[in-house]
Amino acid sequence: MTPMTIRRMAYAAGFAASALSTVAFSSVAIAQAEAPPSRQANAGAKDVSSTAEASPIAESYPNAAIGDGTTTGGYNQSRWAEDWSKLRDPKKRKDIVDQLKFISIAGDGDVYLTLSGEARLRVNETTNPNLRDAEAQRQDILRLFGGADLHVGKHLRFYGELAHGTLEGQNLGTALPNLRNKLAVQQAFVDLTGTVADVDVGVRYGRQTFADGPNLMVVPRDNNTLFFGFNGFRAWARAAGVRADVFDFKPTAYGNGGTQDDNAESARRFSGISTGIVVPETLFGGSKLYVDPFLWRLRNRAAVWGTDNAREVRNFYGLHVWGDAGPVNLDWTINYQGGRYDDRSIKAWLILLAQTYKLGEGKSAPRVGFHADYASGGGAYGKGTLRNSLAPFGNNIYYSYQLFATPTNLIALAPNVTFTPFGKLRMTAEYQRSWRDTTSDAVYRANGSAFAGTQNFGGKKIADTLRFQAVYPFTSRLSFTGRYEHLIAGPALTNAGYKNSDFLAGWISYRF
Repeated sequence: MTPMTIRRMAYAAGFAASALSTVAFSSVAIAQAEAPPSRQANAGAKDVSSTAEASPIAESYPNAAIGDGTTTGGYNQSRWAEDWSKLRDPKKRKDIVDQLKFISIAGDGDVYLTLSGEARLRVNETTNPNLRDAEAQRQDILRLFGGADLHVGKHLRFYGELAHGTLEGQNLGTALPNLRNKLAVQQAFVDLTGTVADVDVGVRYGRQTFADGPNLMVVPRDNNTLFFGFNGFRAWARAAGVRADVFDFKPTAYGNGGTQDDNAESARRFSGISTGIVVPETLFGGSKLYVDPFLWRLRNRAAVWGTDNAREVRNFYGLHVWGDAGPVNLDWTINYQGGRYDDRSIKAWLILLAQTYKLGEGKSAPRVGFHADYASGGGAYGKGTLRNSLAPFGNNIYYSYQLFATPTNLIALAPNVTFTPFGKLRMTAEYQRSWRDTTSDAVYRANGSAFAGTQNFGGKKIADTLRFQAVYPFTSRLSFTGRYEHLIAGPALTNAGYKNSDFLAGWISYRF
């Protein structure tokens, strides 16, 4: 074990101890302030299929809100977040795939293995790629994942996941390693968990996905063929109504060959603490709401703004409020960003407000809503304060399926509707209008790069974007997704020579 590893272990242990003491103290205070209500099934806003009994201020923090993403029909984007222990009983296994979800190895099921996998075949068609007048691009994409989750008793666990990506088609340009990759170790980590003073605690070390924060700021990015992952420590402490999650990561830098060329980035380091507080159900008459304060730090030794490439240390001070209050679903984030870019100060804001209203009862009832977002901009091409906001590792298709927009120097307003026209078909339509916050700064893509030249031309409006999505789940394992987007470029783009674009995609996915 190297001195660097020892220092990182000490760092994570210190973080975990601090979080544990805070959570333990808070849980006692909450218990003294309010007696627990009756237990009831709580799916939570992020898990529409959970069967675990958990309610605010109950015996443990609601599983749907611990920062591990969304579980639907038993399946999660991060496969290690799934719980198949119910299949310990052979009578509950319905087919051969169920046999793979609980393979008893020793100790009458105390040591067991869960296997998982996914095969996804996808086609993308984009006109005017990069918003330039050019031949259409077609991407034929194959994703293959295979995972193994080994539980050794109640406290020790090992998880590993391999990934393969194939990319063919027309007018492809440079194939990135998260789209074309012979074989990659996508995840490989070890967990150690337990309970101390009625608080669930754990620590994880290795390569892993991470989603403990607002969707627009940190997710594994399912749109990519290979997931966006991290390397390092994560530690957590979870009590009845409060939790804390601390981490210290470096992003995974994929090569496009075999497993030997995938490494941890040296330039970027992402660390911080994400916390959560359960809002009592009675406060809004039966709500399932969560308040998640977070404090993060991102260091980048080679951050690019304008024509400069320099060291940046950016701090994120944020509050994420999300969940359900009756027929209303909320996902609100307010985030102030400070720090230094070279010798310049950073002062930036992100305000992300998404809400929908359910029209009727039942899972298939339609929803209407809108999102209104503000991402500050300015300073990338100057010498003073940098006011460009950053959503470092978030959902990269939220503003454009074609990856032509990101929450940097952006104002967006988008009404939307989701409905079920028949059977299990779920459709969403959205009309988004977007503008620049500062016309002297550029328009930015989802990967953070600027549309070259846009900073030199006037024009506030970026684009009007019409988007449609259709999802049909044949079974809980097999599904089809179709997407269409029409982007009408506004003066902020057309003044610099950029064009309209259409995007059409479809894929079929099987996972077990």
